[in-house]
Amino acid sequence: MLPSLRHSRCAHTAMLAIVIVSWNVKELLRRCLTAVKASLAAGNLAAEIIVVDNDSHDGTPAMVRSEFPDVQVIEAGANLGFTAGNNLALRRLLQRPDGGPEFVLLLNPDTEPVADAIPQLVAFLQNHPAAIAVGPRLLYGDGSLQSSRRRFPTPLTMVWESTPWERLWPNNPWKRQYHCADRDPHRIQRVGWLVGAALLVRTAAIRQAGLLDERFFMYSEELEWQWRLQWRQPAPPPPNGSRSESVEVGSQIWYLPEVTVIHHEGQSSEQVPVGRHRYFQASRLLLARMWYGWPAAALLRRLIWLGYQYELVVEALKLALGHRPALRRQRIVTYRQVLDALDRLAIM
Repeated sequence: MLPSLRHSRCAHTAMLAIVIVSWNVKELLRRCLTAVKASLAAGNLAAEIIVVDNDSHDGTPAMVRSEFPDVQVIEAGANLGFTAGNNLALRRLLQRPDGGPEFVLLLNPDTEPVADAIPQLVAFLQNHPAAIAVGPRLLYGDGSLQSSRRRFPTPLTMVWESTPWERLWPNNPWKRQYHCADRDPHRIQRVGWLVGAALLVRTAAIRQAGLLDERFFMYSEELEWQWRLQWRQPAPPPPNGSRSESVEVGSQIWYLPEVTVIHHEGQSSEQVPVGRHRYFQASRLLLARMWYGWPAAALLRRLIWLGYQYELVVEALKLALGHRPALRRQRIVTYRQVLDALDRLAIM
């Protein structure tokens, strides 16, 4: 039976730390911190808030110190990426003499918790001690639902989801299974893993599983981490549907649709479109190598490379026909640079 979200308010204040890694999104971070404080106040919940600044050049650290003096700022001195930036704060928290907080919320700077979203997430973990992590419903800025529930990927998922080939078959069965399209997004449920824009994790689980894997600069890191948080093994989930479902049933990561966080997705990564493609595909290939071996990763790289070649041909034909030439030229440059990066990429 699924646990109810209709709980009583916590009798004591949870030990909570909120970690936000930011890069050149000062205005969004200001909105995020304002919403975080309002959410904490709505539930009468105290929290330690840490902003890790990945060498922003938009005045982010000065803004935080001036407008949110009780928020801790860690200046990384370089763009460490999402993974290492979070680990920088997590290490400090876990090494504290007092043992660190009971819970850690990893939160993107382009998010806005709605009402008492944060206290509700904390209360769920307090009321359900077997649960390892929990996440909210994510909405885009226009109020539409963002897909955030996931099963673990199979090799075919990696070919057909979020690659150029997906546009040829957008409703393919591997993507649908991966995105839990067969399950009601408005019901509380266990999932394989959750998109990491807003993820509350039990600190004891982090101590057992370890930190995020810094070989992932960004993308796929929360996927691999949430596998370890639950099973603490490098092996992949079973590839077929029925056995994968059994892994999901055994999960202790929960999705709470009655808790809402607004997510203005991709505001940092869209500043560097080539880097976004490169990091996304590099992380996907690294995960394929870790879980399915070198041959599978090499085959996946070839298929991804062919997908971008196909996209390049399509954009060139549209340019020749005079359709939105500025956009076509921009995409051609991007895809050529991504192809060059794929050619040079070593599958770690």
